[in-house]
Amino acid sequence: MIIDIPEGKDPIGYVWGEMVPGIGVAASNFSLAVYSHSTLGLREFEAARLRIAQINGCLFCLDWRTDRNGETVEESFADDVTHWRTTENFDPRTRMAAEYAELYALDHHALDDEFFDRMKQLYTDTEIVELSMCLGSWLAFGRLNHVLGLDAVCVLPGHTAQ
Repeated sequence: MIIDIPEGKDPIGYVWGEMVPGIGVAASNFSLAVYSHSTLGLREFEAARLRIAQINGCLFCLDWRTDRNGETVEESFADDVTHWRTTENFDPRTRMAAEYAELYALDHHALDDEFFDRMKQLYTDTEIVELSMCLGSWLAFGRLNHVLGLDAVCVLPGHTAQ
């Protein structure tokens, strides 16, 4: 971790809540809203989230599995996300979510009319906006925590590490 944390302080609470409370609390609320208010299916949500985690290298995000009323993706899902182009375990929406996440993070200039024509065959405009906001949250905050070295101690607000 590159930030000096006072003895006895929770690293995430200190950095996000005490060091920059005007920004960190708002960012935390946005991050939590992505999980609390998403209407996307669990598999497409997790495919996009995990692809961003793989790209960011965020340790916590790689280990995290979204739980929706006791339902999570299977253990092999992360491997399928790594191989999203070829896995037989993804339906078209899940595969598209992983593709969108990868392009969003690595080559957003490639998100052209042809891409969105394909995406609109599977997702509504509202779902595209929602997924885009989720991607923005994961890309920004997962990368922030990884760069600062907080990802080894990160716990999402309202959740415990698994």
